[in-house]
Amino acid sequence: MDARPAAPATGRPPRIGLTGGVASGKTTVSLLFGALGVPVIDADQVARDVVAPGTRLLAQVFENFGPQLRRADGSLDRSALRRLVFTDTRTRRQLEALLHPAIRVRTELLAAKAGGQYQIHVIPLLVETHAGSQYERVLLVDCPESLQLARLLARDGGDAQQAQIMLASQASRETRLAAADDVIVNDGAPADLTPKVAALHQKYLALAAATGALGPPAHAHPGED
Repeated sequence: MDARPAAPATGRPPRIGLTGGVASGKTTVSLLFGALGVPVIDADQVARDVVAPGTRLLAQVFENFGPQLRRADGSLDRSALRRLVFTDTRTRRQLEALLHPAIRVRTELLAAKAGGQYQIHVIPLLVETHAGSQYERVLLVDCPESLQLARLLARDGGDAQQAQIMLASQASRETRLAAADDVIVNDGAPADLTPKVAALHQKYLALAAATGALGPPAHAHPGED
C-alpha cells in the first residue's frame, strides 16, 4: 500500500480516492456521496472536459492518434479511443502522457473551487498509476470479476472477448484490494450501497475533524462552471 499523507495539505479538505475496476459500481457510489453533499470530482469527466470540441488538446489527439477518432460533429469518439488504448499499451501510455498534465491542472482547479468537509475523487486507474499516496484514504468499490464482466456486457454491449481484454488491462482484484484502506463490496442490489456509503460518510467526517481540516460547505458541483 502506498504511504498516506499524515494530514491533508494545508488549507484543503481531506481527499478520498475512489477507485475500482470497470463496471464495479464507482459511479453509483460517487452519486450516493454526492447526494450527501460531498463534492465529487470525477477523473473521467475531467478527461472529457480537457478534450472538449474546439480545444487544442483534442486537435493534438487527432494528430497523434488518427482522424478515425473524430466523430462527424467534430467530437472525440471515446468508444473508438477506448478500444485503441485497451489493446495497445504503448498507445495508452502515449495518450496518458498527452492528457494527464491537463487533467491534473483542471482537477486542482475544481478541487479548490469545490470546498467541502472532505472530497471524493473518482480515479478509475488510481492503482495502475500508483497514485494512492495523493489521498488521505483509498476507497475501493469491489465485486467479483464475473460480475464485472456481466455488468460490462449489459452496459456497453459488444463481445465477451473485448470485455475480457478491458478487464485484463486493469489491475487485478487482489492488487486493488491490497492498495485500499476502505472497501465497499458491490455484489448485491443498488439499495444495499446506501448504508455502506452513509457509514463511510461519518468516518470521513470524523477524519476531517480529527485532522482539523473541516472546511466550509461545499460549493456548486465541481463539474459546473
